Amino acid sequence: MFLCCYEIAAGTAISETSLDTDKEILLNLKSFLLNDYYQISKGQYEEWNQTSSNPCDWYGIYCSPDGERVTGIDLSDNGISGLMFNNFSALTQLQYLDLSKNTLGGAIPDDLNRCHNLVYLNLSYNLLEGELNLSGLTSLEKLDLSANWFLGDLKLSFPSICNNLVVANLSENNFIGRIDTCFDGCRNLQYLDLSTNHFIGNIWTGFSRLVEFSVSENNVAGPISASMFVDNCSLLALDLSENKFQGEVPREISNCKNLVVLNLWGNNFTGSIPSQIGSISTLEALFLGGNRFSRVIPESLLNLKNLASLDLSRNSFGGQIQEIFGRFTQLKSLVLQGNSYTGGIYSSGIHRLPNISNLDLSYNNLSGHLPVEFSQMPSLKFLILAYNQFTGPIPLEYGNLSVLQGLDLSFNRLSGSIPPSLGKLSSLLWLMLAYNSLTGEIPSEIGNCASLLWINLAHNQLSGAIPREVTNIGRNATPTFESNRKGIQMMASPSNCLVTDRLLNVDKNSPFRSVTTTQNWKDCRSKWDRLLRGYGIYSVCLVGSSVRTYEISGYIQLSGNQLTGELPRDIGKMQNFRMVYLGSNEFYGKLPREIGNLPLLDLNISWNRFSGEIPEEMGNMRCLSNLDLSRNNFSGAFPTQLNNLNELSHFNISFNPLLSGQIPKHGQLAIFGKDSFLGNPLLHSPFFNLDDQDQFPPISGDEDDEVGTNGGGVQIKWEAIVTGYGCGMVLGVAMLYLSFRKGEPNWYLTVVDGIHMLKAKRLEKKKNARRRGNGKNSSKLEVIEHHLRC
Repeated sequence: MFLCCYEIAAGTAISETSLDTDKEILLNLKSFLLNDYYQISKGQYEEWNQTSSNPCDWYGIYCSPDGERVTGIDLSDNGISGLMFNNFSALTQLQYLDLSKNTLGGAIPDDLNRCHNLVYLNLSYNLLEGELNLSGLTSLEKLDLSANWFLGDLKLSFPSICNNLVVANLSENNFIGRIDTCFDGCRNLQYLDLSTNHFIGNIWTGFSRLVEFSVSENNVAGPISASMFVDNCSLLALDLSENKFQGEVPREISNCKNLVVLNLWGNNFTGSIPSQIGSISTLEALFLGGNRFSRVIPESLLNLKNLASLDLSRNSFGGQIQEIFGRFTQLKSLVLQGNSYTGGIYSSGIHRLPNISNLDLSYNNLSGHLPVEFSQMPSLKFLILAYNQFTGPIPLEYGNLSVLQGLDLSFNRLSGSIPPSLGKLSSLLWLMLAYNSLTGEIPSEIGNCASLLWINLAHNQLSGAIPREVTNIGRNATPTFESNRKGIQMMASPSNCLVTDRLLNVDKNSPFRSVTTTQNWKDCRSKWDRLLRGYGIYSVCLVGSSVRTYEISGYIQLSGNQLTGELPRDIGKMQNFRMVYLGSNEFYGKLPREIGNLPLLDLNISWNRFSGEIPEEMGNMRCLSNLDLSRNNFSGAFPTQLNNLNELSHFNISFNPLLSGQIPKHGQLAIFGKDSFLGNPLLHSPFFNLDDQDQFPPISGDEDDEVGTNGGGVQIKWEAIVTGYGCGMVLGVAMLYLSFRKGEPNWYLTVVDGIHMLKAKRLEKKKNARRRGNGKNSSKLEVIEHHLRC
């Protein structure tokens, strides 16, 4: 809080205005905010003047010690939208203004430039835009404009407001231009964050006299000269990541003897890693990934006894993992992903590192069986081995990793069954085994994983029914989250973007995609931290309510397997889950009504054999945004309760030909087009005709058109089916009606299931052929390049 850091002087200058005048201005501010047309919810400023006439008693208002003048306003996170108030300058003694975490838009009004006594200004996390001109705020000591839409260069404000400035955060905007001379006059500046903008040119040469400096995620280029690192370098944190710097890193960087974090990730640095870095005894995090350093790692780095996080990912090292990594016994996090290593886990000795909490070897070419020895790393919390070529079974011994919270073995060639011993992992938060060749049933012991909130087993060859015990996963992750909140978390590196992206983007329509699509490293680090501590990153609501809160959101992804049987009715107990993906399996039977008890955002059960009526209780899931029930055998009347789902943005109920009734002509379902209802001849719509033959998918042609071939390899032509259908439609409908009055005939279900599943399996076979066949290397490279764009 600013008031703890900046004591407001008691003896303010005598002015013509008074507290009564300040009160009048604040009431005008209240009226301005309350009259905003776009305001969704009112903040606590609505209570002003209701319980007390003294503005010094009002929420968010601070006065001078003598109580004679208003000196501060804090309306952060108060749901304020629209334009900024245009008369703050009338509060002539205003020194502190915090309007952060709202949705203010438009440009900063010229009036704010007349608040000459402002010492603290925080407008971060809004929608403010336009060029920045704060040249009148010459008393500013702390300025935070991060996460807005400001544009243009900084010449109108800097260096004119530099005299007293200590902290400046301009990150996550659209600023452009050069920064090499902007801050020369800021002699008191200690903290400067220019990250995630569009700055160009050379770096500002005075950064080494700061305490913290970040220019990450810009287009700043050129070499880093030795003269920039002066003898009295005071830096604690230096972040030059994700720019276009090139050349060698000067050894004079060791002049910054107090550095705690050095981030050079994602540039074009070449040559050797300076051995002099090994003399910076305070260094705790060293991020050198995404460059072109030579593969020789200086022995001097072993002297960094405080080094906890080391990231040397994406440096094209290749070959065997360097032997030196097995001697970094002080490390808690080692990230070597994306280096095309082919081996060296054992020869390097990294499997014996005693303090490792996070080990990331993903996006390499490691092969053979998974090392059983990883199970003997007592501190291991996160084991990330995705996107390699490991084969064979998952070691039973991995169930002995008592503190493991994240296991990612996806995109390998693993076979065999899922070990029941994984059920012993009481702290496991996520289990990622997708895109392998795992077989057998899901072990019921997985239900013992009370913390397991994110489970992805998609695109394997799993079979059998979902055990009832599996519905117990994620029932109580609180002990794990509380442990993470109390403990000191390791600092996330930029490489964690890949892990976070893979963890959250579990489906093309996943609600999480909206919070990960444009994420930068700072966002990734924040999301990683929030996930581990159990704080929500997406707004959700309870069943039957549309009131949203930020809570942790789990998911279960089982699509693309051979799972069968009926869904357990206990699925309704999975209250911490917001997304359920069961598509492209062989589930059958009625969909349990209890599924309507889940506070879901996303439900996909397409390409299965579910039958019976669609539960009307699904209309209670008011925050559901994606619903796909297509290509099943649902029957009965179309449930009009689905029209209560006011937040649906994706809806598909096509190819359930026994559904009947009327599609609502008003409400949420009326916004969806014909493609959402195809293949349902008994459904009627006031907007389009569902009886024409174009509603049925072709059964010949390419991947998008072809259902399959018969045993002799002859393609089934849809024209023939249409002819037969046209000739026998009347008789066929009559027979179907009589048959279904007595129950769903097995012959019909077999035919429909055959058509649906033949196409699903053929598509899956083609995908597997691309992934595992001759085109494997090129397609894998495309996938890797996609995921590396975080």
